[in-house]
Amino acid sequence: MAKVIVYSTPTCVYCKMAKAYFNEHNVQYEEKNVMTDIPAQEEMIRKSGQLGVPVIDIDGKIIVGFDKAKLTSLLQIK
Repeated sequence: MAKVIVYSTPTCVYCKMAKAYFNEHNVQYEEKNVMTDIPAQEEMIRKSGQLGVPVIDIDGKIIVGFDKAKLTSLLQIK
């Protein structure tokens, strides 16, 4: 199973969409709230070069934003 980390904020609509998509497809993920967790924020910026959320790390592959097609492909969801 892929290791999935979602860097998000509580108010981000696209973050909520990504998490709902994972839940719908029973994908386990670790959520890091970059609004309150500064080390996680720095980690997200280092990995992605981005300040925007969501940033999704799937086994080291970085997706910026909620890209359903990419998520489906990387996670091999049918």
